[in-house]
Amino acid sequence: MDSLYFNGLTGEVVTPIDPVYEEARQEWNRAINKFPLVIVYCERKQDVVNAIRWARKRCVSIRIRSGGHHYEGYSTGDCVLVIDVSRLNALKLDKKRNILTIGAGAKNTEVYDFVGSHGFVFPGGTCPTVGVTGFTLGGGWGFSSRLYGLGCDSLLELELVDYEGRLIMANKYCNSDLFWACRGAGGGNFGVVVSMTFQLPKPTNRSVTIVRFYYVGTTKAKQAHVMNIWQHWQPNLDKRMTLVASFYNAEGEGLGIYATGFFYGSQDEARKILQPFAQVEGFRVTLEESSFLEAVKKVEASYPPSEKFKSTGRFVYRSYSLSELENMAEVVEQPADGSVYSAVSFYALGGVISNVGPEETAFYYRDARYIMGVQSVWTEDAFVEENREWVRERFEYIKSITEGSYVNFPISHLKNYEHEYFGGNARRLNRVNEKYDPFHVFRFPQSLR
Repeated sequence: MDSLYFNGLTGEVVTPIDPVYEEARQEWNRAINKFPLVIVYCERKQDVVNAIRWARKRCVSIRIRSGGHHYEGYSTGDCVLVIDVSRLNALKLDKKRNILTIGAGAKNTEVYDFVGSHGFVFPGGTCPTVGVTGFTLGGGWGFSSRLYGLGCDSLLELELVDYEGRLIMANKYCNSDLFWACRGAGGGNFGVVVSMTFQLPKPTNRSVTIVRFYYVGTTKAKQAHVMNIWQHWQPNLDKRMTLVASFYNAEGEGLGIYATGFFYGSQDEARKILQPFAQVEGFRVTLEESSFLEAVKKVEASYPPSEKFKSTGRFVYRSYSLSELENMAEVVEQPADGSVYSAVSFYALGGVISNVGPEETAFYYRDARYIMGVQSVWTEDAFVEENREWVRERFEYIKSITEGSYVNFPISHLKNYEHEYFGGNARRLNRVNEKYDPFHVFRFPQSLR
């Protein structure tokens, strides 16, 4: 294609003939294999404006990418323009007012380093290279959520470039309907977010205890038993603790149970809280007290640089019978061909998350007890379809016993996806979308319609 075709684009422009294209088109999930027409690394807000205007003039579809962690790869696509905001990653801290302003490309690890070095806490995600913007726009669950809320709960304001290339400010006083919508349903919809402002929790000297527990020698029956303890223990859990528990089947290891997360308090208190799990034979626990920054660094170190996976999540509102729990444990008993790790995981909700009403932000599932996720990880490309199909089949069972899907753990081919992701807020979201993106410029496979 003639290079003149790309005239008008600014920032670093990468096309299929460039040597860096192969690396530039990759998502964190290496199972996503898409070939964009052009990728623009935006270094200024004006680069975003120019990219939107260029795409509209040529009728080229737009995708928006920050950290490149979208589970289904909707931040890229075939023959699309990818607006990559990862270089818009400036950070600014107002220590007097505990206010953080970030560029839309800032990643968890960058924000943690920055605020942590100043003695602050940020309720971000667990994976270091996830873009904070994408995390926040979908609600945003992490190891601080039950104490400090979801990512979107501390958002004060955002700047967004709309379909005409105009810079719009949204907060609770100005474009408040857009601000409401972006707290839970903003990922890829409405426009390209270029900056965000957060209210940080007041700095404290309180240490963080990293909680990790697991069982030596696990069976399907033990997995169901521990799930049962979890479902009775979690609704009244001290809000200072946020955990994810995984019931897994790993290559070379077999069935296992592993839980990890943060407790904003001492090791001794954490040990007492975990007592119900200690009653089950084989229980092992490690508790490590450290600063917030040291704690997130240790979590970050557990992530690989990339992965091939399919993963998704639903909201749990009720207790399950023992036979239902056994069915859940059965989900991982026969993994897909080529799977190196499959799991059903429980991500704790509650705490301050449920202090916000379902309609106060676009994140609707405030009263859920936890998110139930199902995933499979593989290494060989030959097994991609078997693993995707395995997750889809198990998802159908989990869907039958849960309510609503978590938009940050999305799944393709989801019928009535707007209602599944946004519940009772779906209609209002479509009205907001009609107002701010009337020509549906920001379309992707599960965008608002």
